[in-house]
Amino acid sequence: MLCHARFARSALAICLSVSSLVAYAESETTTEGVIFRCAPLELEVVQAEMSDYLLRLGIRSDWVTTTVTTGTQVQFTLATVAHDTNTLSLASQENYGIKNDIVMLPNKKGGLNAVSTVSQKEIVLALFQRGRVTTFEGAACSLATFKDHVGIRQNIVSWAQKLDWGWPNGGSARWNSAYWLKGTPNTAVSPFVALHDAFLQQHAYAIGCYTASKLVIAHAVSDYYRRIKRDPGLTRLVEQRLLSDGEPLVDIEPGKMWSFEADFEAAELNREGKLLHLQEKVAPTNFVPGDWAYFLNTDAKSYQQTGYEGSNAIYLGGNKFDDYYNDNHHHYTYHEKMEEVYQWRHGVFSRRRDAAKREVMTKNTFERLGKTPEEGGLLLAYRAVPLLFTLETPLQLERGVRESITKE
Repeated sequence: MLCHARFARSALAICLSVSSLVAYAESETTTEGVIFRCAPLELEVVQAEMSDYLLRLGIRSDWVTTTVTTGTQVQFTLATVAHDTNTLSLASQENYGIKNDIVMLPNKKGGLNAVSTVSQKEIVLALFQRGRVTTFEGAACSLATFKDHVGIRQNIVSWAQKLDWGWPNGGSARWNSAYWLKGTPNTAVSPFVALHDAFLQQHAYAIGCYTASKLVIAHAVSDYYRRIKRDPGLTRLVEQRLLSDGEPLVDIEPGKMWSFEADFEAAELNREGKLLHLQEKVAPTNFVPGDWAYFLNTDAKSYQQTGYEGSNAIYLGGNKFDDYYNDNHHHYTYHEKMEEVYQWRHGVFSRRRDAAKREVMTKNTFERLGKTPEEGGLLLAYRAVPLLFTLETPLQLERGVRESITKE
């Protein structure tokens, strides 16, 4: 019965200063894995600290290929066979010995619950895998920033892995009016208390998966710096970005993420996301826990039905994608997610009610659907991933209003 869509967005977007963040470098070459670029002495420190960090995570040195270039760049790549870009099966490969981590999440009573979630070990191995490149340079060229990135990804998964929000089914979204007014936090409460309430009192909310994805990202990133890292400077930087336009759920992701839409406006192309950046040209089966991916419904007829334009999905690790509405035991596998979107063209909007309408899926069908829409598939070739924030970046934000698209 589930539908997934990108819901309404504000008519105004705040153009934030690029200097307030350190973005990923995209690669036009075959460089893959994780790259650090910095001065020779800094590079030596990164290598030594990375060696200790991997040892603590239980990642053996022979699993990783380390390549130093010109004394100012070191590259870490998973030592898998050539052309292997798949991360979906990492957790099931016995040689890696991947097990979940236990983290603490706040509960309704003000205490903490122990929660089993994706391991930092799996996140690091997925980042090292071929199929994409993640670059840490400038102020971000440090193991501390890398560890923050891993921690944020783990926190995104922790908050996304067990949700039970309501689905508006084409109607208006429902928000807890004690904290929200139609997706905007009430002025009488802290925006971060409002964000937190959406996870503590899930029954009070009915939202689409686009809004759900933004809630997860906004809450997890701010929660990481406020509660887990307890870093006042970076907490303030993230808060300033979220609140720069008074709408913490607007423009979380960069405008370019929706450039495939027929009514996309060119003015949005260069708009930075408040908390996310796009990693482009990512291999089809390459997902890092904490990624926000998009499965596009390429069927012209069912695409016109509100809520069924496509599916926003956060990767949880272990071949699992989030299930915001607990329609499938809190997660979908990669094949289940693709099949869900594909079967909409056959009128399958409920797995139980519409089961007779399902088209039988074959191995060849799944292989085709895993390609980009241009190649006959459903999966867009980019992932929205957390930005890198550092203490060296300025806390002041340059304000400038530019026109943005509005989706009703």
